[in-house]
This record gives sequence, structure tokens and C-alpha cells, in this order.
Amino acid sequence: MATNKKSTRSSRAKSKGKKSATAAQARDGVLRTNDVVAEQANASDHFVAAMPYNRSKELEYGHDNAVAPAPGVTVEPGASTLTASTTTEETETAKTGGAAPLGTNPTVASLDRVRVDASDRPLTTNQGVHISDNQNTLKAGLRGPSLLEDFILREKITHFDHERIPERIVHARGSGAHGYFEAYDALTKYTRAAPFAKKGKITPVFVRFSTVAGERGSKDTARDARGFAVKFYTDEGNWDLVGNNIPVFFIQDAMKFPDLVHAVKPEPHHGMPQAASAHDTFWDFVSLMPESTHMLMWLMSDRAIPRSFRMMQGFGVHTFRLINAQGESVFCKFHWKPLQGTHSLVWDEAVKISGADPDFHRRDLWEAIESGEFPEWELGLQIFSEEQAEGFSFDVLDSTKLVPEELVPLLPVGRMVLNRNPDNFFAETEQVAFCAAHIVPGIDFSNDPLLAGRIHSYADTQITRLGGPNFHEIPINSPLAPVQNNQRDGMHRQALHRGRVAYEPNSLAGGCPFQAGTAGFVSFPEAIADDKVRGKPEKFAEHYAQATLFFDSQTAVEKAHIAAAFRFELSKVGVPAIRERMLSSLANVSRELAAEVAAGLGMEVPKAMPKAIADPEPPEVTVSPALSLTALPGERGIRTRQIAVLVEDGVHHASLVSLYSALADAGAVVHFVGPRVGMFVDDSGEKIEADKSMENSPAVLFDALVVPDGSGAVQALAGNGHTMEFVKDQFRHCKSILALGAGRELLEMTGIGSAMDEDPGILLAEGADASKIASAFIDSIAAHRHPSRDRDPPFI
Repeated sequence: MATNKKSTRSSRAKSKGKKSATAAQARDGVLRTNDVVAEQANASDHFVAAMPYNRSKELEYGHDNAVAPAPGVTVEPGASTLTASTTTEETETAKTGGAAPLGTNPTVASLDRVRVDASDRPLTTNQGVHISDNQNTLKAGLRGPSLLEDFILREKITHFDHERIPERIVHARGSGAHGYFEAYDALTKYTRAAPFAKKGKITPVFVRFSTVAGERGSKDTARDARGFAVKFYTDEGNWDLVGNNIPVFFIQDAMKFPDLVHAVKPEPHHGMPQAASAHDTFWDFVSLMPESTHMLMWLMSDRAIPRSFRMMQGFGVHTFRLINAQGESVFCKFHWKPLQGTHSLVWDEAVKISGADPDFHRRDLWEAIESGEFPEWELGLQIFSEEQAEGFSFDVLDSTKLVPEELVPLLPVGRMVLNRNPDNFFAETEQVAFCAAHIVPGIDFSNDPLLAGRIHSYADTQITRLGGPNFHEIPINSPLAPVQNNQRDGMHRQALHRGRVAYEPNSLAGGCPFQAGTAGFVSFPEAIADDKVRGKPEKFAEHYAQATLFFDSQTAVEKAHIAAAFRFELSKVGVPAIRERMLSSLANVSRELAAEVAAGLGMEVPKAMPKAIADPEPPEVTVSPALSLTALPGERGIRTRQIAVLVEDGVHHASLVSLYSALADAGAVVHFVGPRVGMFVDDSGEKIEADKSMENSPAVLFDALVVPDGSGAVQALAGNGHTMEFVKDQFRHCKSILALGAGRELLEMTGIGSAMDEDPGILLAEGADASKIASAFIDSIAAHRHPSRDRDPPFI
């Protein structure tokens, strides 16, 4: 009997197909062949007859049915073999196993099903054949030619030749980690989305951070936007929140995305520069696209050179919809705030780190998680109605605009913790496939034209990059929610589907899998009655108000860094007319900024670029403290901060022991750094092991510096050229420096002695007991930097 709801499955019938067919014979009293195939066909006929027509067809039409679709019609089979691929499905071997449990798809189980460990196992080929010799090619004689029949060599070399998949066009260089999202409370008032269904609900996640412009082998510390993509493995399917560490973007419409990327990538005639935007084609493009100005302000700020992935915000960028169980909708923007605070590098530091450790951010994330210092972010939502949005001076569908927190405050809704590193970088971090189109019931899209393009582009890209349409079956991409559909075949297909049916509607499988009706994803029924056009709304034409808002919301030091970044980038542009055009655009943002940049380029401030709209609506907010990095100092003090303690033979033992204990108790990572690695002997005859040297780990890799006591050690350190640069860079980059006893003499030798008494970031311990100053030093490190020292150019 057909039903309009999913029936409870009976337990799998133990009978074979022949018995099912015999039962069918008895029902109609007809004597038939005992051929198993024919009997199965006869039984299928009775099964199919229970669905004489498509009872759902009449429900496909009309507005009411569109917003509240009905569940699909199903028929319960009389025996499990009626929906099977083969009547032999219960014939088991070690490879085939048994029949598929009804209604299941084990390819979406946890990653345990594909984890591999080789402990106590011999080498094999990919076919499981044991390899007797992994050292030598098969040859005709010890000195003879290699033989074509060496299938082991061919397999090994062929696999090696194809180990690299095409890299992402953008976001190629990434780092990933597993973790979970925990909801603070139920958000059912706003959304039926699974992660927010109840207080304390845990949803597994995989997060990938990345730079945008550089290739896979580029450096971590380039000036660039950072990707911040989160894959939620919800119990209603995968939701990919694919965002950046900057809340706005360069362009308003996806039509311009290929142009943007072509402009920012290395110039095609010579393939330079790599992972950098300081070149003609990028600035030519953005200077002709005034809507990019707001994003440029963020890109030229310290946001574009974060201290760590763990210390940057994340944003969903676009306006999304939240939909509750009653079908009511509100608009929403997503914000991730790091508990470690928002902290950055300075440019000179970023450049030097790229030479010392191009994997700086990747290493930082990995080592923090390995040490149990799990990064954590709070998810906040900006929720507002369509009526509110219509009253804003800007258009929320414009991705070059943000919604100031003063206008719509953040609602904290949960926390995300990253607590496990990947087992294999390629299999997980490299093969993870994010897609802006991956949403779950309770979340829907707005009409943002940039978002609309991303919905198509991401899936299309993954098909090319990962070798076909089955990238969702790669373990890191497969959901935890059951997957059942009629998609088949294609490259790298993993699932072994039972049955004859790969279409819907059907009767040969009893109508299964069937459409879920209102239990599934239903798009918000937004009323649309308008002309089909190519164009933009009038509010999209205002390009500068929020760029001004961002600049005016920065501290004096942050403003200076923005001006310096524009000066540096534009100084690398070889065509003066492009520089002048960009300056004319900046004149619409801030005359102060334009004048500072122009002076650094030896130019006059040109006439302001004509605006696309002469009389825009006045902005509701003109200063927003939340837009400054200093708004989020963090809640974890100096946990995971890297502290360099210089050592040499003769250092004072007692002071280092007491200081080491205080710093370690506060969660800092203390490294003893010497002129070389290895053992040093202190003044009491005790040994200190230097795990790093000033040569292999320069000052830019550390957050603070301790200069030791001990006259002999200080003199020995002073005689090493690396020492002076080490101390100077710590000072130049505004970091905390503690000099113990005779260590003060070393600071004076570097030329910073005149600043010691008034600089809050330089602490001096009179005598050998460092425990008395440890607390003040910890507070100083927690400040991250000391901007009063920030000079352009620096003191030394």
C-alpha cells in the first residue's frame, strides 16, 4: 500500500529471491517457470503495481505546495530482495561482505573507517602484494638494463608522478585542523539549523586557513587576505561557512571575480610577483574599481599580516538568511572572534619571517594544537530584519560593505575549539573541498550577486581540481548525515549502490529514496516581481563612506601602518599614472591619508576622483572602535607566546630558573637561544641546553626577549654579530625586552640605552632575582607590542 510518509522498515527478509517469487505464485495461483530471474521479475511486477501512478505529481504545482512540499510517496517491499541489485547479495566473501543494511551509506561514517597504520606490517603494492625488495629495480643482471616487467617499480613511480593534484586557483596555501562547535543556547527563534538546535549541542568541524593570492609553495606572511573556512558536519548535512579574515571584499558582483584574480596573480608575461599585490596589474585594476577601496583599507592595514591564524577574526562576508521552523526569515552576518585576541605582525617583521620560516603560521597552528593549547573562537551573529536593512544607508547585498556593530550588535551564539591536527596533510587539508553552496535547512542565501556566483563557482572548481563529481566521497568531505540519492558513476566513485534504480519517481524501488518534503531543505519563498536586467542597485554606487569609517576608526599607529603600506605597494608600481589614479581615489577616503601616501611617493595629492554618486545618504556610524585590532586584546594572557632567553657560558643560573618557572606557569613557551645549539654551562656549573640558535631562529620568530645576567656571558654574547641584530629586531618590532643584571650593558651596546628608562616595553631587573619582575614582564608581553616605540623609520 502506498503511503505519504516513510514507513518503518521491516527487518531484512532472510529468504532468497526464489522464495519470494514462489510466494508470489501462490498469491495468484498461476503456474510459472522456476527460473530465479523470471520469478524475481514477477515479484517485482506485483511490487510495482502497488504504485499505479505518481500520487505526488499533483502536489508539484501552486504556491502553497512550493513553500510546503509534501514527502514523497513510497511503497513497502514485500521482501528486501525486491530492491536489491542482485539476488546473491547475501552471498558473502571477505571482500564483498554482506548485503547493505537498509537505508544506510557507510561512506559517510567517521574517518576511522579509512585511517591506516602500518605498525608491524610489511610493505605491499597497492594490490596488497608483499614487496620483497624496496631498494632495487628488477634488472637483467646486477649491472644490466632495467626490465619493463618490473610492475613494482612502475606502480611506485607512476603513483609518485601523479601525487599532486591541481592546486586551488586562490587559497592554494592552507593549514587545517579538526575541532568542534558548541552552541551556547538554542536559536530556534531564528533558525532551525542543526548546529543551533539546542543548548550545548556539539557539531564536529574542520577548518582551513589560507592565504588568497599565493601559490601552494608561497610564504605564510605575505600581505594578503586570509581564508577562514569552516566545514560543519551537522546531523542534517554539511554546512560550509566559507569566509575570510576581512568582512568585506573587493568587488560587488561575481562577474568581476576572474578579472580581480587575474589582476592580483603574477603578471602573465613573466610570472611575477609571487604572493604579492605590489605590482602594476593589481593596482591598475583596483584604481579603476572604486568599490574596491574599502577592501583596500583592510588589506593595507595590519589585518593583512596577522601574528597567527589563531589571532585573527573570521567573517562570513555575505548577508545570509536564517529561517526558523515556522518559515520566518531574518538576515544574518557571521563573525568569528578569537579568544587569543587579534594581533598582527609589523611589515619589517613579516618580511624577515618569510625568509627565516616561510611556514610560520602553519607551524604555529600545528604546534599550539600539539601542545594542548587549543585555539578557540566565539561565533557571533548580527541578526536584522529586511525592514531594518532597507533603512540602512548602504545595501546589505553589497559585499564591499559591512554592518557596523554599533548599528547591529553581535549576538554570541557558540564557541569553536580546534583540538586535533590532521593525520595526513594531503588527504585532509589539501583534499578538503569547501563550497559556498553547501548549506543546511535553516540557512539560506540572500540575493548578494557575489554570493550567487560563488554558489556555482566553488562546486565547479572542485570537480576540476579533485578529478570529477565524486569529490564529496573523499573521506574529509563526506558528511556524517546519511547520503541517499540517484547520482551514479563518474571518476573515483566509492559507494556501491544496490538495486536497479537510479531515478525518481520510481516504482521498482518502492519510490525510494524519496523526497523529504518540509523535513528537508526548503528555500525561502521570497516574492520577486521585477525586470530581467544587468545592473546594480543605486546604493551600490556609494564607494567611500565605509572606507572612511574604517580609517577613522583606527589608532594613530594603525593609521600610520596603513599609509606606509600604501606607500610601499604603490612605490612598486612602475606606471606613475596608476599611482596618481589611486591617490585620487584615496583623496575621497581621507585627505590626511592621501597626503601621507603622496608625500612618501614624492607626489602632490591630485584632484579627488569623481564619485559614482554625487549625493549619497549620510552614514549612520562614522567611528567604530570594533574595527581596530586593539578592540580584541584576548583572554589568554601570554599562553603560547614564544619567549627567547639568550644564553652563553657563564649565565647567572638562579635568575633564569626563577624566571623560567614564572613564564612557564603563565603558559608561555620558553626557548634558550645561543650562538649555537647545544649545551652551555652557567655560573654554578649547571648545564643549560639551547634548543635554538640566533642563526637558525632569528628574533622575528619570538614574541619577547630575556637578556641574561652574568658578566662573562654578556661579554661573550656581545662579541657575536647575531646578538646585536637579535636585540635590535626585538626593539625595532616593539616587543617586550627584559634585561637581568649585567644584561643592561648589552642593551646599551646595541644603541637603545637612551630609551631604556622611559620605554614601557623595556624592563630592567636590579640584581639577580628575576622573580620580583616576572609579573610585570608577563603583563608587558600580554600587551603584544608597545606602540610608543613605533617609528617610521624605527629608532635603530
